[in-house]
Amino acid sequence: MEIPSKYDPALIEQKWYQYWMDQRFFHSEPDHREPYTIVIPPPNVTGVLHMGHMLNNTIQDILVRRARMLGKNACWVPGTDHASIATEAKVVAKLKAEGIEKHQLSRDEFLKHAWEWTHKHGGIILEQLKKLGASCDWDRTCFTMDEERSRSVIRVFIDLHKKGLIYRGVRMVNWDPQAKTAVSDEEVIYKEENSNLYYVRYKIENSTDEWVTIATTRPETILGDTAVCVNPADERFRHLKGKRVLVPLIHRSIPIIEDDYVDMEFGTGCLKITPAHDVNDYEIGMRHNLDTIDTFNDDGTLSEKAGLLIGIDRFEARKQIIPMLQDAGNLVKVEAYKNKIGYSERTDVIIEPKLSAQWFLAMEQLAKPALDAVETDDVAFYPSKFKNLYRHWMSGIKDWCISRQLWWGHQIPVYYLPDGTYVVAESAEEALSLSIEKSGNQALTIGDLKQDEDVLDTWASSWLWPMAVFGGITDPDNKEINYYYPTNDLVTAPEIIFFWVARMIIAGYEYRNDKPFKNVYFTGIVRDKLRRKMSKSLGNSPDPLDLIAQYGADGVRVGMLLSSPAGNDLLFDEALTEQGRNFSVKIWNAFRLVKQWEVDASIPQPLHSKLVLEWFEYKLADIIAEMDDHFSKFRISDALMLIYTTVRDEFSSWLLEIVKPAYQQPIDALTYQKVTEMFDALMRLLHPFMPFITEEIWQLLGDRKQGESIMISALPNYSAQNTVMLEQFEDVKETITGIRNIRKNNQLPFKDAIPLLVNPGTKGYHQAFDAVIMKLGNLMEVRIIDEDIKGAVTFRVKTANFYIELGESIDVEAELQKLEEELAYTKGFLDAVVKKLSNERFVNNAPTQVVDIERKKLADAEAKIKSLEEQISNLK
Repeated sequence: MEIPSKYDPALIEQKWYQYWMDQRFFHSEPDHREPYTIVIPPPNVTGVLHMGHMLNNTIQDILVRRARMLGKNACWVPGTDHASIATEAKVVAKLKAEGIEKHQLSRDEFLKHAWEWTHKHGGIILEQLKKLGASCDWDRTCFTMDEERSRSVIRVFIDLHKKGLIYRGVRMVNWDPQAKTAVSDEEVIYKEENSNLYYVRYKIENSTDEWVTIATTRPETILGDTAVCVNPADERFRHLKGKRVLVPLIHRSIPIIEDDYVDMEFGTGCLKITPAHDVNDYEIGMRHNLDTIDTFNDDGTLSEKAGLLIGIDRFEARKQIIPMLQDAGNLVKVEAYKNKIGYSERTDVIIEPKLSAQWFLAMEQLAKPALDAVETDDVAFYPSKFKNLYRHWMSGIKDWCISRQLWWGHQIPVYYLPDGTYVVAESAEEALSLSIEKSGNQALTIGDLKQDEDVLDTWASSWLWPMAVFGGITDPDNKEINYYYPTNDLVTAPEIIFFWVARMIIAGYEYRNDKPFKNVYFTGIVRDKLRRKMSKSLGNSPDPLDLIAQYGADGVRVGMLLSSPAGNDLLFDEALTEQGRNFSVKIWNAFRLVKQWEVDASIPQPLHSKLVLEWFEYKLADIIAEMDDHFSKFRISDALMLIYTTVRDEFSSWLLEIVKPAYQQPIDALTYQKVTEMFDALMRLLHPFMPFITEEIWQLLGDRKQGESIMISALPNYSAQNTVMLEQFEDVKETITGIRNIRKNNQLPFKDAIPLLVNPGTKGYHQAFDAVIMKLGNLMEVRIIDEDIKGAVTFRVKTANFYIELGESIDVEAELQKLEEELAYTKGFLDAVVKKLSNERFVNNAPTQVVDIERKKLADAEAKIKSLEEQISNLK
């Protein structure tokens, strides 16, 4: 058969992905096999693929493909998240571009637009994941607002409300003035910024010229002040007890109060109290029964209660109030000040603390089993360092504000009666029945009931994801949830450890009394070479689909993983994807080389081929054991690097070079068969990382039938160990490298066969491998001697000395210079090792293994120095 000289990723990827889909290899149903389950972290329904998705889903696909090849019933559930705030913002912007404001529409009209938007743009990202090779069970694709998932969310709300864990209350919340909704504490990102500290003086009421000065970063909130507070232990302000001050500009009289909260060292020691716009002020206001004056509208403009600057945006109001305070004689001074300011994670606008009636979920009772699960490694974190972060948050967990002032999302299933009381129900019909029962009013109709306007926080649906995708909430004893749950591995980013990971664990123990997954693998953040987070605004984030088009999906997958240790940031460099593509080319060229050999069944197997094939079988067993260990510890990048170097170096550069027949000569049938078997094994080991090229080569390596695939074949099982042979072959490789270096440095053509003389010493030379050395070194003989050879070029492997006589062609001066330089370097290296081993602190405190390595370095350096000195003496 004619094998193309160049590997065409685009053609191969399309062909095999369609084949896998047609054969339904990705689909899973419960059966007798051990299940292996992953649920995808659902991306935003209207999102597009970015580099973070690429990394995350590449790792998931590797784990899933490997599980299939281990004989497990692998099920990778895909899906998307409705993303309340992000999606609603996009729909609002789209309507605005069409000249339509949200407030001009009814809720139903707006939702019609939102569903149209979702159907038009939704799911694009899942189609893009197919380009990457993601082997999801697409028949199981879920959406957090589809019928089954929505029913699950509503039922959980009703259940938690019945348990008394969901309540409504007026609390200080994080208000997003752009999205016009409350957001949870976890959705606030704090950034350190250069601000100003404004010193403002308040006149003591009924005094002629007596003042107190406060320091604030937010002078626009002065209009909502209801007290000035001092520390009761502060001697400076004892005389102010019981007095009142006038709020600047509006002259409202407010009390001076005392509270231990005030830091006497900060600012002036006097604190303005604005209960409606600061969480700490709100707590003080509650303790002292202060009035609460909300001076902001929902969009961040000043309200009528402010009395001044009504309708002006809060930051513009700050600019305008400064000269007003100055003109009124209230501004004392302004100082530069650094502070941390909270931003909305979704809209990137500054959060406004705001008193608001919201729905909350009490978390303390729910959180305990989830904290214990991670502490005891029932849910294992990789890397484990994230346990500390998890423990810190879970130990001080606050009640979760679960309501959002949006229309896109799961509408809260609370129905208000005309008298202001309410019922909680799955449907309006059930709500009516409950309302009649509650009120005794048989005349009530559905039209008399009003459903709560708010929707649930997006995370209040995705926290149920591992259960809801299998119908585990609505039908808790169904076949699928009992088979697939708990899932095996979750691959996610550490920035959503609180948003999602912790809450899924909480929900798992509440609704199934079991963990939702056994392991959590935290990926790092994808950054550029300058360590900047990738973003569209910086222009440093390549389009993943462009990368796939240029380098192939396999190349991109390899490139992403080559620098992706678990939990550490990935410094992405496009050169890595190029390296991945080049690796594909190397594999393809190795395959073409093997397939073009002519096989002759009549010729015997050469000894060099027999030896190297035996070595490689032991090497494969060693590699497989090491890869298993890497995977057990989620060292995915290390596993890739191991098989990468095995294919590139051990197989291509050593095995193939040794067995390769002479020019235009055939290869024996036994060697060819074994090489093909080895190639097959390597492709299976490599398949989870590089699914497309491995499928193409595997299909061409043998006579395959329709319905066969590498992805459903078993991982190779080489288990025979022979560490002695593996160590000996490393010496052989070093010997061959030494011969090649002498040929290169002395212009000895490889076509000219030469003799090699060996003084074996005690280790480093293994006569059994002479056939391999002779093949790759093009030697006419290997002759053992028991004395040094004067005037020969030499090299050393451990204690064995090797000599090549060059006669008159040797440049003695050049060879002496090279040896002298190597001797000087080795002596310097020896001094460094001696110094380290002379350090008692190092010897006593370093692990024994580390000290042993240094001692071995010492012995090797001393032996090498002795050999170099002998070689120099011989040449002189």
